[in-house]
Amino acid sequence: MDHLLGLLRVRVVRGVSLAFRDATGSDPYVVVRMGGQVIPFPFLSPHVLSKQKLKTSVKKHNVNPVWNEDLTLTVSDPLLPVKIRVYDKDTFSRDDKMGDAEIDIVPFIEAVKMNLSDIPNGTIIRTTNPNRHNCLAEESAIVWKDGKVVQDIIVRLRNVESGELELQLLWVDIPGAPGF
Repeated sequence: MDHLLGLLRVRVVRGVSLAFRDATGSDPYVVVRMGGQVIPFPFLSPHVLSKQKLKTSVKKHNVNPVWNEDLTLTVSDPLLPVKIRVYDKDTFSRDDKMGDAEIDIVPFIEAVKMNLSDIPNGTIIRTTNPNRHNCLAEESAIVWKDGKVVQDIIVRLRNVESGELELQLLWVDIPGAPGF
């Protein structure tokens, strides 16, 4: 198993024009994955494990939900994409798929690796453009903000008739972790 490099906080901000899956709209929630490995957190009790599959709360009857929820993934392989799926929560049947997306975090990780402590707050480090590998709906800037590397992202969901998600990535160093 690779060593732990740090944490990637994925803030799921909101969904826009998500697909209707029920007569009254949808009851969406978001699942965020990375890799699928099981990694023990060395700084927590031994029985706490990260399965690298995290989800938001369910927003009832809403195709434009606002979550503003933080999901934190451990990063041991920076080449793995972040995988996102949106589902409609159903009570008596399997949850319906409402689209998916992948985010290539390599440009973000490259920005994290730079020595940025001396640059002004709000400086754009680099810009990522939409391509076949990242599901971006539009250009996205990676910014140095309040001593952290931050990226606001809008992803267009695939395998569905409509829908976008607004997300924010933020890198969190772990004290004592080898990092980059």
